[in-house]
Amino acid sequence: MSITVRIPTPLRRVTDGQDKVDVEGSTIKEIIDSLDGQFPAIKERLCDEQGQLRNFVNIYVNGEDLRFLDGIDSSVKEGDEISIVPAVAGG
Repeated sequence: MSITVRIPTPLRRVTDGQDKVDVEGSTIKEIIDSLDGQFPAIKERLCDEQGQLRNFVNIYVNGEDLRFLDGIDSSVKEGDEISIVPAVAGG
């Protein structure tokens, strides 16, 4: 099952400049693992040593914040669009 993942500008150097990639998986964890298979080292930028999302990484499934779903174990289905959005700090 193919899922489209939108890649933010800071991570595009890891994805060879691609702003969208199609990957396989039925959960966000599987999607991240699939991304890491295609683009080694992307997972370490998204997840900590325990495999959980880093605090400054936000992921949305069809516009809905992953933290309000089932987190990294959230299910996805073909046709879903996932957006990775780094947190922005400032003031």
